[in-house]
Amino acid sequence: MLHRLEGVRPVPVKTERQLNEIDGLILPGGESTTIAHLLRVFGMLEPLKRRIQQGMPVWGTCAGLILLAKDIQGEHPHLGVMDIVVKRNAYGRQIDSFEDTAVVPQISPDPLPLVFIRAPWIERAEGNTQVLLQLKGHIVAALEDNMLVTSFHPELTQCTAFHRYFADLVRAHLE
Repeated sequence: MLHRLEGVRPVPVKTERQLNEIDGLILPGGESTTIAHLLRVFGMLEPLKRRIQQGMPVWGTCAGLILLAKDIQGEHPHLGVMDIVVKRNAYGRQIDSFEDTAVVPQISPDPLPLVFIRAPWIERAEGNTQVLLQLKGHIVAALEDNMLVTSFHPELTQCTAFHRYFADLVRAHLE
């Protein structure tokens, strides 16, 4: 998706050196416990946390949202940098995955496609966390300072609106 955006050069990040060379980072979906374990094994958890706390823009989708949360119901937090309380697998099992659409005014005036796969939701957004979208009574997108989170997967659609929004956050941070 990032290759489709003008002026954006996506790169994989696997080492602390690579982490220190980037302007923004997307923490992808997947399995948050496994991702957190690998971040620890490869010595990336604390350097990543430091970069985020220093203001590097970061976007967590699904599992990435869970990684950023200060509080995960029934679990210990991983990075613990965003003032949100998260419920993992909130919508149920894999078979309960679904698609929807919604207008997110900060992102686009048009309805955006949303793909939820064994998704979390945000139980509470605290502090200065701004709720960007509620769906079916639950917070599914939020912004706090340099951190954007979505419980859905914009990368699984053809719509680049969220990716453009994040790229603009990164550009604004660099100015």
